[in-house]
Amino acid sequence: MKVVVSLEYRFDRTPDGRIWTQTMFPYSFWLRYLTVFDRVRVVARVREVNSAEPHWERADGERVSFERLPHYIGPWQYILQSRRIHKSANKAIGLQDAVILRVGSQIAATIEPMLRKSKRPFGLEVVGDPHDTFAPGAIKHPLRPLFRWSFSRQLVQQCSSASAVAYVTERALQRRYPPAVGAFSTHYSSIDLSASAFVSAPRPVDDSKRSFTIVTVGTLAQLYKAPDVLLDAVADCERNGLDLRLSLIGDGKHRLELEAKTKALGLNARIKFLGQLPAGDQVRDQLDAADLFVLPSRQEGLPRAMIEAMARALPCIGSTVGGIPELLPEEDMVQPGDREALAGKIREIITAPDRMARMSARNLEKATEYRDDILGERRTAFYHYLRTRTEAWLESRNEGS
Repeated sequence: MKVVVSLEYRFDRTPDGRIWTQTMFPYSFWLRYLTVFDRVRVVARVREVNSAEPHWERADGERVSFERLPHYIGPWQYILQSRRIHKSANKAIGLQDAVILRVGSQIAATIEPMLRKSKRPFGLEVVGDPHDTFAPGAIKHPLRPLFRWSFSRQLVQQCSSASAVAYVTERALQRRYPPAVGAFSTHYSSIDLSASAFVSAPRPVDDSKRSFTIVTVGTLAQLYKAPDVLLDAVADCERNGLDLRLSLIGDGKHRLELEAKTKALGLNARIKFLGQLPAGDQVRDQLDAADLFVLPSRQEGLPRAMIEAMARALPCIGSTVGGIPELLPEEDMVQPGDREALAGKIREIITAPDRMARMSARNLEKATEYRDDILGERRTAFYHYLRTRTEAWLESRNEGS
């Protein structure tokens, strides 16, 4: 049986027909579905390019193919191409296929009504929260409040209609978007933490350190991860005499705006914009070189970047949104958007070497809960359930015809 998986991500296609990813969802990601299904058909936006950059990775391969949707960015471009998107997305799903929609996603919203109308079983992988995605400050758009209400309501409907729902959080998303009564429900992260992702021991106490490096990882295409708030907090710390450096990993349209803010704050010598780095060793090198990971997000599902930092035994500060409270204790978090609280938390932690050592040990231990062998069991159970439900649905259709 083939499984069709839709997701809100943009891939690239070279003239030879190969599909590439710049950051997430390489071919190795799709192998998890092949533990239960025979083939994978990915439904996603694909942009035509002349050539692939050296650091890009193949996304397609043996038994993994793509249904290419028109490449759009933002709601207006989606509206302009909605008819083509709708036609291509629904064409990708054959009668014999199982279906998994990764949500929230406008592509999933295009497909789900057809599945619901036909009473066809389908699965959801809930990886984001539109209520937080469209929170004040997260994006700049005149229709942000409408999007927040509409897309949150839409996700409630999708979860109540799905036969099986897998969440990236253990509790947070389930409370806001509960599954239907009787539906199969589980939780697992999309992260893939192999043995090489973990360091062997926590970081020791270092009483001699006076200069500190903070690192953060996240897209700059929107301000979901609140890099603007982090810049303000670093400026506050610097004015209070702390010797800090900040490395930002990620890229996007807000980079120029954030670089201008850095200059206005007089932080050019203290801030490094590293751009988008390939996943793996290059990101881990930056995590290993840092003293503190900070993710003051305005919205989250379960942050992969934070789990990766914890696996490197890095002390972490986060905000109280999404699944972050499932990773960090209360004393290591602040409310989203509160620059003063964030600056105070940074000062509080980096001036307490014993506390940083305890955080390091605790984070490394917590990260082991997200090893791929543990999460893989839950994923496989989810896939098996959906395949069985789809086969039963097909059998009932054959008996009725």
